Amino acid sequence: MSQTSTDSTIWTHHVPVPGTPDGFTVRTTFPTNPDGVEAMLERWEAGTEEPPHSHPGDDMTVVIEGRMSIQFYLREGDALVPDGERISLRQGETGYVASGRIHDAKYIEACKLVYVHDRAFGFKQEG
Repeated sequence: MSQTSTDSTIWTHHVPVPGTPDGFTVRTTFPTNPDGVEAMLERWEAGTEEPPHSHPGDDMTVVIEGRMSIQFYLREGDALVPDGERISLRQGETGYVASGRIHDAKYIEACKLVYVHDRAFGFKQEG
C-alpha cells in the first residue's frame, strides 16, 4: 500500500515566510535547508522503466503528462516478490512511496513528472 499526503514526510517541516499572508507556509530545498526537500522535473520516454529500487526518504510523484505504473515488492530471502497489484498513475494523479519501500516504475506513455524527495535524493537498486 502506498502512502498518502497525510502520512508522507514530504509534507512536514513547513515554515511561515515573513511578509506573506497568514496560512502560507513553505518547505525549502535541500541542501540549503537540512530539513528540506529535493525536487526534480523528470521526463521519461514511453516504454522505458526503472528496475526495482528504493530511496532513503519518502517521495512523491505528480504526473503532469503521460501514464506510468508502479509495482511494490517485498524481499523474501534473496528474491523480490510483488506486494499487491501494480498501481497505474495518469495525468493529474499523485503517487507516494515510503522511505525504503522497494518498487519499480514503468513508463507506458511518455511522461513529464514533478518528483519530490524528503531531504537528499538517493537511488538504491534492489534486484
